[in-house]
Amino acid sequence: MRKMAAVLLASTAAVLCGCHAYQRGEVSQPVPRPSAVLDFATLYGQNCAACHGPDGANGPATDLANPEYLALVDDAGLRKWIGGGMPGTQMPAFAKSSGGMLTDAQVNAIIAGMRKRWSRPGALEGAQPPPYAQTQTGDAKRGAQTYQARCAVCHKQTRDEITNPVYLALVSDQALRTMMIAGSPDIGQPDWRHDSADGKPATPLTDQDINDIIAYLDGLRNASPGFAGTAAEPQSGAPAR
Repeated sequence: MRKMAAVLLASTAAVLCGCHAYQRGEVSQPVPRPSAVLDFATLYGQNCAACHGPDGANGPATDLANPEYLALVDDAGLRKWIGGGMPGTQMPAFAKSSGGMLTDAQVNAIIAGMRKRWSRPGALEGAQPPPYAQTQTGDAKRGAQTYQARCAVCHKQTRDEITNPVYLALVSDQALRTMMIAGSPDIGQPDWRHDSADGKPATPLTDQDINDIIAYLDGLRNASPGFAGTAAEPQSGAPAR
C-alpha cells in the first residue's frame, strides 16, 4: 500500500507540474514535419550553403548570388538541376521524385528565395548572351586555339586548375558553359563580354567560341573523378553534359 501511495503521489505531482507549466506558457511548440518547412533560409542553409556558400557565394560550387546567372537560367532550368541533380558533377538530386528529401513545394521555395534575394533587374544591361544550353557542336582543335587566345592569360596567372584533368572530371560541360557566360564574381571570373586580360579591348565570346572551348576541355577530362591518369584524346563535337 505504501508503494502504491508513493506512485500515485508522484503521478499527481507530475500532472500538477505539467498544468502549472502550461499555465505559465512553457509548453514547447510542436516541431513541424520536415516536408512542411518552406522557409528559404532554413531550406538553403540545410541543403545548399555547404557547396554554394552561406550567402550564395564563395563556395566551391556555382555562384548562385550572381545576378547574371539568375538572369541567364530560367525556373525550369533551376528546377531541373535542384530537383534532379547535375550529371557529371557532385550536385545531387534533392527532389523526392528523384530520390532526394525535398518536396516540389520546397524546391520551388528555394528558387523563389534565390530570385528574391539575389536577382537584379537589368543584370545583363540589355545585352543578349549566348544560349544557356548548347545548341551547336564544338571543335576541339579550334577550341584549343580560342582558349590560348582568350582564356589562358588569366588562367595561367590565377586559375590554371581549369585545365586540370581531375578538376574537369568534377565539373560538367553545362557548369563550364554557365561560368563562361555569366561569370563568377566571387572569384573574379568575368562574363562572356569581358574575357580579355591583356589590355586589349574585350571582344565577347560567341556561342561557337564557347562550344569550341568546351570541346577542347572535354579532351582534357579524366573519365573517373580523382583519377590522375592520362587524359583522353580530344574529341571534336563532344556533347554537353
